[in-house]
Amino acid sequence: MTDLTHPTVWFYIPVTLSWIVFIIAVGDPKRFIDWPWLWLLFRNMSPYFWGALGTGLCVGMSILGAAWGIFATGSSLLGAATRAPRITSKNLISIIFCEAVAIYGVIVTIILQTKMADRIDPDPKTGLYDMYAIYSGYSIFGAGLTCGFSNLVCGMCVGIVGSSCALSDAQNATLFVKILVVEIFGSALGLFGVIVGIIMSGNVKWAAAA
Repeated sequence: MTDLTHPTVWFYIPVTLSWIVFIIAVGDPKRFIDWPWLWLLFRNMSPYFWGALGTGLCVGMSILGAAWGIFATGSSLLGAATRAPRITSKNLISIIFCEAVAIYGVIVTIILQTKMADRIDPDPKTGLYDMYAIYSGYSIFGAGLTCGFSNLVCGMCVGIVGSSCALSDAQNATLFVKILVVEIFGSALGLFGVIVGIIMSGNVKWAAAA
């Protein structure tokens, strides 16, 4: 029997089918993919949409990763603490690592939001946006997406390792420090996304210099 909760069923198949229908239904009917039409489509879309989408995804996925990690760690910690109450205080560091993932996303979101310029209208003759504005919109979108996905996976990683740390500590106190080292390296994954996101958005310039 097919597992309807598997990502292949509820995500990959619908997205693939939607994309196939999209590229067949638009543009020149004589071409399977009308690349000039697709380029015109994306160039006519407001770069502010891409910037706002990237900013929202950055903070949203970061918070989702943090919440996922806290859920995994917290439930294991509270369950194991019923048998070994001594693990409660020192294993709270796993919760702090998960919360730091959300803070990463908030920091990058604030940085990206400060790079959003005032409204720039498209060319009244062609209806197209300036190439600087398009570049800036996609840069902010890419930076937000990179940071958001990095923090999402980082939160999951820290949460699962933190859960294992709590359960292991309840059985053998000598394992806490050893597993904590693994958790620290897992938490560093989110910093990579933060650094790359800031670099990607570093050259944002919405218009040519006067």
